[in-house]
Amino acid sequence: MTPLKIGACMMSHEVSDHRDWLFDADRDIELQDFGSYQALTHELDDRVAAAKAALSGHHGRVGIHGPYEGLDMDNKDPELRPLITARFLKALEAADRVGARQMVLHSPYKRWYQWNLFNKPDYAATVLGRVHDIMKPVVEQAEALGVTLVIENILDVDPATRRDMVDSFGSDAIALSIDTGHAHLARRMSGAAPVDYFVRDAGDQLKHVHIQDLDGHADRHWAPGEGEIHWVEVFRALADCQSAPHLVLELRRKTDIPKGFAHLQGLGLAI
Repeated sequence: MTPLKIGACMMSHEVSDHRDWLFDADRDIELQDFGSYQALTHELDDRVAAAKAALSGHHGRVGIHGPYEGLDMDNKDPELRPLITARFLKALEAADRVGARQMVLHSPYKRWYQWNLFNKPDYAATVLGRVHDIMKPVVEQAEALGVTLVIENILDVDPATRRDMVDSFGSDAIALSIDTGHAHLARRMSGAAPVDYFVRDAGDQLKHVHIQDLDGHADRHWAPGEGEIHWVEVFRALADCQSAPHLVLELRRKTDIPKGFAHLQGLGLAI
């Protein structure tokens, strides 16, 4: 199995702490500066300038994490849905301005959806219709900008549900993201499949992976090796993926990036 090159997620002001490791190998970087209301309104210009300065000299792939708090793609209120669309569009503007070609957004599918799938007539189609109402203009703008939206599993139980949602847009501008910790947490909480199954289900729709470990109790964002995830099997699945997804450590403590990388490197999985 060929080791895979991995990068990391961080705020712009943290890039300098890991600059040699990131820049010398042109590693993937995901900037997490653009998730809040403040970041996408009155702080936008300053944050864009800071991000561009931090990335100066970097020749690897760049993405951003888009906004998510209170911004459910399956919002039932028709007056609120245009506000969510507008926030996602503003984040796309930020991505384009800093040179990012990927933006992470959160999946709307939860255990409640899975358990109630056949409880109401046309439930799946109704939810998907609301998602399209919010996301159709965002996908169209992503196409125009050359940015790929990657939809991250959060509380998803069946990975095929999110994959089908992505496929329903019929666009290369929307694809799949997997958070390894969220997948394992869903396994413990909801009986979901193991992490490597999420990867294999995504196949060549997979464009992005958040790499984090946990204990199955909470969303820890620990360094690989500190939790329960079977990393060898996850990377076997990733090695079979032909879509070259961005692979980024998403750790709560950025000081643990070297330790997490060293663990995966020691297993012969990462370079």
